[in-house]
Amino acid sequence: MSLDLDLHGRHALVCGASRGIGRAAAEALAGLGARVTLLARSGDALAALARDLAGPTGTLVADLDDRPDLARKVDALLHREGPVHVLVNNTGGPPSGRLLDAPEEALLAAFSRHVLSAHLLVKRLLPGMAAEGYGRIVNVVSTSVYEPIPNLGVSNTVRAAMAGWAKSLSDELPPGVTINNVLPGYTSTERLDSLKHAIAERTGQTVAELETAWKAKIPERRFADPSELGATIAFLASPAAAYVRGVSLAVDGGRTRSI
Repeated sequence: MSLDLDLHGRHALVCGASRGIGRAAAEALAGLGARVTLLARSGDALAALARDLAGPTGTLVADLDDRPDLARKVDALLHREGPVHVLVNNTGGPPSGRLLDAPEEALLAAFSRHVLSAHLLVKRLLPGMAAEGYGRIVNVVSTSVYEPIPNLGVSNTVRAAMAGWAKSLSDELPPGVTINNVLPGYTSTERLDSLKHAIAERTGQTVAELETAWKAKIPERRFADPSELGATIAFLASPAAAYVRGVSLAVDGGRTRSI
C-alpha cells in the first residue's frame, strides 16, 4: 500500500505563516497539493510568501489577540472559500523570564493568544470539517509540555494548558477530525535567536557559548531546520495520519529525556 500524502482538494489555514515554523508548514502543505490560506498580522510578508508558494494561495491579515476581529474574518473566509480541512495553530511564544517575576497580565495575554484563539478557530472550522468528513488540527506547541524549560515560565504554563486543551478535544471531535500537537525543540527561527540573545544578556555568556551548550544536549548535535517541522505538520495533516489522534510529538533531535 502506498503512503497517501495527497492534499489536493483540501484547504489549509496556517496561523503565524509569515515566518519560521508557520511559513515552513505552509510550504510543506502547498507542496502536498493543499490550497493554503496564510494568516498573520503582516500583510506585506504574507503577500510575498503567497507569491512564492506552489499552487493556489490566499492571505488573511488578522491578529490572534483580537478575537472579535479574528472571528469576523474567519467567518468571511468560510463564506467566501468554503470549508477549511486543515488548521495549523501556531503563534509566537511569550517573552523569557522566571514565572515568579511574571505579572498576571502576561499570563492572561499568553493564554488568550494561544488557547483562546485556537479554541475560537476550532469551533468555527469544525462544522465544515465534520460535514466533509475530513479534519486535521495541528498545534505547534513546545517540548516544555514534557519538560519545563528554565526561564520560560509563562511559556511553560501556557504550553501545558494548550496540550491539555488539545487532549480534551481529541476525545470530543467526531471521527475523521483529528487533533495533534507538534513539539519543536531548538529550531533555527527568529524566536530562537531572540531567546539566545536575551539569555546571553542575562547570564553574561556569549551566544556562541550558549549554542555550543545547547547542541551538546541534543543527540543529533544540531538545531532543527524549520522545514523539518513543516514536514511533520504536513504528514499529520495528510490522509496517511488518519489514525494519529491526541498525541504530542516531540521533534527535537532526541533532546527530551522523558518517554
